[in-house]
Amino acid sequence: MPASRTPAGSARDRILDTAFRLFYAYGPRGVGVDTVIAESGVAKATLYKHFPSKDDLVLAYLDKVDQAWFGALRAAARAAGDDPREQLVGMFDALVGACRREGYHGCAFINTAAESPAGGPVHARTVEHKNVVRAWVTDLARRAGAAEPELLARQLTLLLDGGLAGGVLDGDPALAEAAKRSARALVDTALD
Repeated sequence: MPASRTPAGSARDRILDTAFRLFYAYGPRGVGVDTVIAESGVAKATLYKHFPSKDDLVLAYLDKVDQAWFGALRAAARAAGDDPREQLVGMFDALVGACRREGYHGCAFINTAAESPAGGPVHARTVEHKNVVRAWVTDLARRAGAAEPELLARQLTLLLDGGLAGGVLDGDPALAEAAKRSARALVDTALD
């Protein structure tokens, strides 16, 4: 039994961690499978065993991004307290944190959607993520007592997406703080 063999789970994790880093920095289209193979230190057969196509690897990357970003949104909302009204504003602290991270490149879902053909599985996954986030925000708005929870959720998620894009375009974390102040104004108007 060779001591140097890497367990399959470790190889899969290395591939996915490498893809995460490269895809976020350069976009899935800008990174070839050979680069992921070389940087993760696995054989081509190992990559294709775990991810039969590049789309499968991109979908796994998006799942990992979803866990991190949606988790950050929910954690920021919970940190704002038990009041759904405060959670609607508090979730913007996740945006503030994201925009301050070294290597920030904006929203991985928007970036990936921009380079994926509509109707394909990768584009569909980006749309699904945005719909799930909006449904969660709609639920918060409903629990906060908004007369038009779907409209408030649409406004707030557009503000989040704009903040994600603006944070990378402007390179100024203050933009995220401005987005949070705008969210407060939207929530106060919708709930008063």
